[in-house]
Amino acid sequence: MLNNFECPIMLKNIIIPVDFSEQAENALLFAAEIAKRVSCPLIILHANPNQKAPSLEEQKMKYLETKLKNSFGSDFQCHSIFAPFDLIHALKSQIGTRNTSLIVMGTKGASGLKRILIGSNTVRVISEVKAHVLVIPESAKFEDFNRTGKDRVILATDLEETENKDAFDFLSGILQLMVNPKLRILNVRPKNTKLKPSKQLQRSSLLYNFKKELETEGITVFSNNVLDGINFYLDKHSDTGLVVMISRDSGGLFQRHFTREMASITHNPLLLLNDRD
Repeated sequence: MLNNFECPIMLKNIIIPVDFSEQAENALLFAAEIAKRVSCPLIILHANPNQKAPSLEEQKMKYLETKLKNSFGSDFQCHSIFAPFDLIHALKSQIGTRNTSLIVMGTKGASGLKRILIGSNTVRVISEVKAHVLVIPESAKFEDFNRTGKDRVILATDLEETENKDAFDFLSGILQLMVNPKLRILNVRPKNTKLKPSKQLQRSSLLYNFKKELETEGITVFSNNVLDGINFYLDKHSDTGLVVMISRDSGGLFQRHFTREMASITHNPLLLLNDRD
């Protein structure tokens, strides 16, 4: 296990919405491991607009809080919040300053299918809340994320310039949680096409900045479908520990119609870097 480190962006908190399902509890443990290492508070959030007197929910949340403190130590910073309103409203009230929070969401795999469906709550959070979001599939464990052999990180990007320059600093901080990570900057585009000069410049800039800290390489996959191209690459590299995409309001690689079915991408933890004002 790694020691605590100084994260390039000071996190106000890590927020983990829970619905007391198995996938939410798995994501909670993942979020707690990160919170411990970056020394920031963990907020366990349960939102239910139909429940005004949440005695049972509060008991369950206190149980989770106590369980974490028993596992991580009495000095572990975590507390639970019940919000008697919509999840999106609840999250927006907690995140405060732009990009000072990380939201961690659990998602459930579709049994017998290669494709994994991201739940409707996760889709709404990705689309409507302006914060970095880490999506944890039910099969992902922090010990796999934080071990040799799962050290490949895929930054899938359309190579458009980002508005939020701190997003990649945030990614650098997350990478410090991994053992000897190697970053692959992946661009998917149709055959017989060339990168525009502006995108060539963006790729060169990313390679230059990350190579100062870790092994970095640019990768191109030719495909008419972005997600098919990403999955083609992932199928060839079982050592992938994290997939990273950039979440924008419109256009580019990550659009809303990609959110409902992320294919086998979500067999791995998926970090969505916020690039919205």
